[in-house]
Amino acid sequence: MPKNEARLNRINEELKKELSQIISYELKNPNVTGMISVTRAKITPDFKYAKVYVSILNSKNVQKTMDGLKESAGFIRSQIAKRVNLRITPELVFELDDSLEYGEKIDSILKELKNK
Repeated sequence: MPKNEARLNRINEELKKELSQIISYELKNPNVTGMISVTRAKITPDFKYAKVYVSILNSKNVQKTMDGLKESAGFIRSQIAKRVNLRITPELVFELDDSLEYGEKIDSILKELKNK
């Protein structure tokens, strides 16, 4: 594994951990509802952008929650700047990660087939 890739992976993990903390405990946006878990953070090699994959459970409205996260990106980014020691704080791009829902759907299909 190249040295740079190891560094990127370390930063991705650090970002993921801090983003989870900030979104769970410090974000006060009323549109952001439900349990939000940051499943992955992937920073670009130039550190300008970070794609943040979130999984949303028990939300009143998933689209509204995603919009709320996008609205709050500035606040979240400023918190990241304080906590993660990077020369450039990346622009945050939120993406919905529906792999958990997809997994549950497959599980239920498999159970259904098993019970036939």
